[in-house]
Amino acid sequence: MTATEPTASSAQAGGGDDSIVRKLSTLDRYLAVWILIAMAVGLGLGRVVPGLNDALAKVEIGGISLPIALGLLIMMYPVLAKVRYDRLDAVTGDRKLMISSLVINWILGPAVMFALAWIFLPDLPEYRTGLIIVGLARCIAMVIIWNDLACGDREAAAVLVALNSVFQVLAFGLLGWFYLDLLPGWLGLGDGEHLDISTGEIALNVVIFLGVPLLAGFLTRRVGEKKMGRESYEQRFLPKIGPWALYGLLFTIVILFALQGKTITSQPLDVARIALPLLVYFAVMFFGTFLLGKGLGLAYDRTTTLAFTAAGNNFELAIAVAIATFGVTSGQALSGVVGPLIEVPVLIGLVYVALAWRKKFSTDAVTTAP
Repeated sequence: MTATEPTASSAQAGGGDDSIVRKLSTLDRYLAVWILIAMAVGLGLGRVVPGLNDALAKVEIGGISLPIALGLLIMMYPVLAKVRYDRLDAVTGDRKLMISSLVINWILGPAVMFALAWIFLPDLPEYRTGLIIVGLARCIAMVIIWNDLACGDREAAAVLVALNSVFQVLAFGLLGWFYLDLLPGWLGLGDGEHLDISTGEIALNVVIFLGVPLLAGFLTRRVGEKKMGRESYEQRFLPKIGPWALYGLLFTIVILFALQGKTITSQPLDVARIALPLLVYFAVMFFGTFLLGKGLGLAYDRTTTLAFTAAGNNFELAIAVAIATFGVTSGQALSGVVGPLIEVPVLIGLVYVALAWRKKFSTDAVTTAP
């Protein structure tokens, strides 16, 4: 969904994808171009400005980069202010959606990344471990905007990322022990690794990257509707704050790539080795989940939400864990950094794929609820 489009349903009623394209602002229409430029600017700054990445890396609290946190908060707030919180019960009552999301995110996703890491990187244990950590960190932040750009179900996205956040606090450490320590020993793959991260640190990550913007969005909706009325809130206020979601996205990309610009550009072959299993992972998770959602009879908007929440990962958590456990110059940390390098352009490409597939769904499809 675009920053200026009110809702997916209203877009469908307004004449389909051709109507959407005509309504796009310059920022929305050339989003892929702006993202590529932001990536290039970030890489360039990190490469040519002496000490920039070190200076940015020092601006953090509790292992959380404040510039990245600021960008993600700006990015997520407008989208979460658009969510109709009075409709969330319709999402939580959809058992197909909820159960599918849990199984895909917390059983299939980590298992797929574990398998791909060992298949593609059997001789590079540090990079392999880093990729497995990326697979364990399920997305609770940037997926909000990919879903919105693809006209997914905002309410479903809010519920599913909240569900992921709860499981992230409860299951991340346990799954890390299973996939990095226990399972390799069972399969005769050598000695395992141990993650040095506490439940409190994971909970802080969740609070910063989901709790703060979610609370802000909820309060804005409640107060805004009370003061202005729902119609005025949605037609006057939301279009004013909408573009800030994309401004925040571009800012985050610049900072993220500036932090590791020198590392990425100085090790191109290693980046390519790490990128290959990531590309396969994103393709398997997105297309497999999209086909599953359609097979379950979910409407386009919820199928799209399910697919993006399955394919996305919490790169900030993965990078923080890798650095805390193995060091900032480790191969594990490099794998975490390459994650968003590949994820950002791939998922923006999948936004366009999803919008093209939207035409194959019946415009009057209704999400099936038990």
